[in-house]
Amino acid sequence: MAPAPRSRITDNIVFFARTLRKAGVPVGPASVVDAVQAVEVSGIENREDLYWTLHAVFVRKRDHKVLFDEAFRIYWQNRGLIEKMLAILSPVAPPRGTPDKPKAGQTRVSQAFQASKERVAEETRPEIEVDAKFTVSGKELLQTKDFAQMTAEEVLEAKKALQAMSLSMDKIRLRRLVPSPRGRIDPRRTLRASMRAGGDMIDMKFRRPAEKRPPLVALCDISGSMSQYSRLLLHFLHGLTDERRDVHTFLFGTRLTNVTRQLRMKDPDEALEACSSGVEDWSGGTRIASALHAFNRQWSRRVLSGKPTVLLITDGLERDTDEDLDREMDRLHRSCRRLVWLNPLLRFGGFEAKAKGIRAMLPHVDEFRAAHSLDAVSDLAKALSVSKADNGHAPRNWL
Repeated sequence: MAPAPRSRITDNIVFFARTLRKAGVPVGPASVVDAVQAVEVSGIENREDLYWTLHAVFVRKRDHKVLFDEAFRIYWQNRGLIEKMLAILSPVAPPRGTPDKPKAGQTRVSQAFQASKERVAEETRPEIEVDAKFTVSGKELLQTKDFAQMTAEEVLEAKKALQAMSLSMDKIRLRRLVPSPRGRIDPRRTLRASMRAGGDMIDMKFRRPAEKRPPLVALCDISGSMSQYSRLLLHFLHGLTDERRDVHTFLFGTRLTNVTRQLRMKDPDEALEACSSGVEDWSGGTRIASALHAFNRQWSRRVLSGKPTVLLITDGLERDTDEDLDREMDRLHRSCRRLVWLNPLLRFGGFEAKAKGIRAMLPHVDEFRAAHSLDAVSDLAKALSVSKADNGHAPRNWL
C-alpha cells in the first residue's frame, strides 16, 4: 500500500477517534496523539497492521473491543485509506437478498457516524429561534407511551432510559451481627479493648444485625404476545445485572432458559444478542406452568436463598391446566420473600381478570403491576425500594 500524506492520515485517525468517542469508547486527545505517532513509527503496510496498531492504543478494556471492531470494519472497509471518509458518507445501493443479522455494537457505531455527519451540516445551518411555551416535551410523551407503539428512534431512547434506571431496593436483616456504635453489647470486642488499656478502662463495644439488599430473580415470558415488551425489559435487567451480582434472569416460552451469564456481558448489544441466540423458543408459544415447574425443581434452591424478590413478567395467557399453574405458583410464592407480577395487559383501562390462568395466578402474588412504559418501570423501581407492598397494586383489587 502506497504511503499517504501525513496530513490526510492524521485527519482520518482524528475522525476515527472522534467516532469511537461518540460510540462509547473513552478516547482522549493524548490517545489520538499516541495513535498518530504509533502509525508513523510502525508504518502502514496492510490493513491488519493498521488494525492492531490502533487497537493497541485505543482499546483498554475488554468491553471496548466490540465497538472498536465494528467501527474499524465500517470506517476502513474501502480499498483506499485516504478516500475512506467520502465512501462512508456517500449513498450506497441497497443490498439484495436477506439482510445480515445486526452485530453487537453496530447500532451505536452507526449513530456515531451519523452524529459526525450531522455535526458538519449544523455548522453551516442558520440558527432559528423557536418559541416553545406551548409545546409538549417529547421526553414526557415517551415516559407514558406504550412500548408496542414506539417508533425505532423512540425504542432506542427507551433502551437508554431503561439501561440508566437504578434499583436501590429495601434492605433485609440478617442473623449475622456486625460492629455498630449502638445496639447489643459485644463482649469479645469489649474485653479486647479493655486488655489494650491494661484492664483499667472498659470501653463498651456494640453490635447489630447486618443488613443487605435482597437478591432479585426475574422470570420473563418471551412468547409472541410478550416478545416486544420482553426485549425492552431485558435492557432494564441488564443494567441491574451490571450494577449488582445477585440478579438472576430466566426466560421462558415453551421451555425455561437461564440467561444470567449472558446478561453479565458489559456491552448491552452483545448481551442481548447472546440471549437471543441462546433461546430457541423466542416469540413462540407459552407454557407458564411447565416453566414454573422446571424452575421450582431445578433452580429454586440455587437462586431463591437469602429472601429474594421475584419479578414474574408475563401476560398470564396459559395453555396448561389451571390446577398445575395454581400449584406451581403457590410453591414459588412460598419460596420467596416477595412476588411481583408485571403484566402489560394492565395498560388497558378496562382490564378485568377473566382469563382462568390469570385468576389462578393472582392469589399467589403480592403485587400486580403494569410493565408497558417507562413510567411503569420507574414506579416498579420506586416500589421495590420500600419493604411494604403498595395496597393500590394488591391482587385482590382484580379478583
